[in-house]
Amino acid sequence: MSDGADSIPEAPFDVIIVGFGPVGAAVANLLGRYQVRTLVIDKAEDIFQAPRAIALDNEALRILQMMGLDDRAFARVPIPQVRMRSPMLGEYACADTSREIDGHPQLVTFYQPELEAVLRRRLADYPTVEVQTGVTLVGLDQDDSGVTVHLDKGGRKISIRAAHLVGADGASSTVRQFLKLDFKGRSFAQDWLIVDAKSPPEPISDVEFWCDPRRPGPHMIAPGGRERWEFMLQPGETPADMERDTVAQRLLEPWTKGSQIEIERVAVYRFHARAADAFSSGRCHLVGDAAHITPPFAGQGLVAGLRDAANLSWKLAWVTSGRCSPAVLDSYDVERRPHAKATIKFALFLGALVMPRNRIRALLTHGALRASQYVPGLRSMFRELRMKPKNAFRKGLFLPCGGRSAWRPGAQFPQVKLRPAGGGHPVASDDILGDRMMLVGLGAAPLKGIDPVTLARWARFGGETIHILAPGNAKGAPDCFEDVSGILVPAAARTSHVAIVRPDRTIVAIGPADKAAELVSRTLDLFEAPPAAPMAFAADQQANGFMTARNERAVETS
Repeated sequence: MSDGADSIPEAPFDVIIVGFGPVGAAVANLLGRYQVRTLVIDKAEDIFQAPRAIALDNEALRILQMMGLDDRAFARVPIPQVRMRSPMLGEYACADTSREIDGHPQLVTFYQPELEAVLRRRLADYPTVEVQTGVTLVGLDQDDSGVTVHLDKGGRKISIRAAHLVGADGASSTVRQFLKLDFKGRSFAQDWLIVDAKSPPEPISDVEFWCDPRRPGPHMIAPGGRERWEFMLQPGETPADMERDTVAQRLLEPWTKGSQIEIERVAVYRFHARAADAFSSGRCHLVGDAAHITPPFAGQGLVAGLRDAANLSWKLAWVTSGRCSPAVLDSYDVERRPHAKATIKFALFLGALVMPRNRIRALLTHGALRASQYVPGLRSMFRELRMKPKNAFRKGLFLPCGGRSAWRPGAQFPQVKLRPAGGGHPVASDDILGDRMMLVGLGAAPLKGIDPVTLARWARFGGETIHILAPGNAKGAPDCFEDVSGILVPAAARTSHVAIVRPDRTIVAIGPADKAAELVSRTLDLFEAPPAAPMAFAADQQANGFMTARNERAVETS
């Protein structure tokens, strides 16, 4: 990996990533794990050191785990509760975020510059990934066989060819503009002041939303002795007036009680709720803020970008290696865009709870939510955050098959602790599944009854198998494990089942073990051939020719 001081390499690439923020770095890490020849470019030379995103949920932490980042890789603070407080009603609602889901805390805060630095350092482990900073994208062209990007590095003009391009270049994405994709949605009329400070006199341990119609805003703890406050600007207040430490000190007085606090950053933002009308256009794909912008009230901005990275990266890897039809990439937009839009709506709903602009509306809104806390079903919707959109797809790259299981195709396969058959310490199941397409036997030997032709086809595809049994029943085979949690076996699969799981942990198929051969064969048909018409995928990708882009030499232009 280059630090940006060298000239841009004139060599073919499978994927070019435009943008080296946290989402672009995440895509680069995943592609590096898959040994995809990747070039990352960014016009900025260094990491932006001011904190921006601050929250990650269990899904985001699980995706970072796929990149090899455990709970020691970067600092994080688990958040036990999210409290909603009103000057008129006191604490009127509280979300319990103290649980672990899929082996990770439900909600944490973190320091974005530290995470970005970790992601960049990890790329040194992947010789197939090249990074060039101080490079500006000035144009792009694509055809049936690949994408050509036109770059400027210090006045030197270069054109480079790749099979695919990923735009991870933020809300004002140059890639999106070149693709002429609409960015539909709206901007909030109000500006907000963000204050990041260190060493507060009375640190908090959770997240609180101060829902005062005069000046609402969230307040939360962060790693390194930090806390963040956000304040809505009132009519007549300007960014120039508010972006001063003296103003921040005055606004923080209810918490600091007159003592000075170390102000790390003050900045005024206007929040947006927007999504591109397509996340893919030909061989170009948008991720993160380039594809969608989520208001901060749900803490899902970076999380949504990491979901994009996990969904897209393995598909690019499988397509560029020749294992899958290029039409597989059409599922990225089909799967991710509806969920991203649902997440934006969820954030807008939470924003409506936080920022009613007059006392009567605030009293009605907050009073209704407080009353709902006395109705068991409604109380759990907020307290357990069941209203949060589930990361499960209605349409996409999976089989609409049944089976007596707690999970359906298109949903996420749970992470549990598995103990190897030979004994030893339990291991997180995602670490065993790895970066592979996996046939999982749930209380059943996954290969039993599968004919040799289908087995050979599965092996050529790169598929592997794992056998999970109930506690105490694991045999001595190397691919045999016992579910020490009992969550998968026997709780979910009370009879013998098999599941096929994608590298992004999405369930492709699930059903009784005696249907394993059929499920494997149908899965291979889905991945190796253009999807059927009912899935509504575009069929304009050429199966032949996409490999030729890998052999094209970069062309230097004057």
